[in-house]
Amino acid sequence: MNPTSTRARRSVRARAVTAAVAVVVTGLGAAGLVSCDTGNDDTGGPTFSERPTAPDTAGFSGELPSSVASSAAEVVESARASASSAAASASAREAERKASIGAEIERTRQQAEDELKDVKAPGNALNEVAMTGKPRADTGGVLTVVLNITNKTDEEASYAVQVDFLDASGNVVETQFVGVEDLEPGERQQPLVISRQPPEPVLTPRLTKAQRY
Repeated sequence: MNPTSTRARRSVRARAVTAAVAVVVTGLGAAGLVSCDTGNDDTGGPTFSERPTAPDTAGFSGELPSSVASSAAEVVESARASASSAAASASAREAERKASIGAEIERTRQQAEDELKDVKAPGNALNEVAMTGKPRADTGGVLTVVLNITNKTDEEASYAVQVDFLDASGNVVETQFVGVEDLEPGERQQPLVISRQPPEPVLTPRLTKAQRY
């Protein structure tokens, strides 16, 4: 047998097989396209349409459902109530703090008055107390003085101070008592003394007694 003839026959058979495969593949592709178009694919695969369907908005009013709106209103009202409660609580705490401070000032004032009841002026600690005035422009016209009480001893001590307010004739119009307690050696405190008298007539403060105990 001639080798050349054999190779020629094999080449012809190969081309024939290739052509047949191409026909089968083309047929399968066409069948797949037809299946996608008709939606009759039994394999359960997804089907497609050329254009998406627009949503139906005929029943949309543009408002939240009543249940959602009601829940939102409840949340807002609850937040308002919580804020109001917190503000009231803070106000009550501040009032209690001021009341506590006022009660402590009154207690030390009464203690100072009791300590000075039997003390003759000027007491044993006048050199440990100094007095300076505050500008009336800073106090709304109210007469206010600052006491500088310094423990100059080597031991803890408490102090009672008496300040008198005098009119132009030198008469005592008002008397205030101030007390500070448990000052360490070298420690200083600066309590205020505020006159309860009206701005006029003008009064003059006087440091009358200072007792260390």
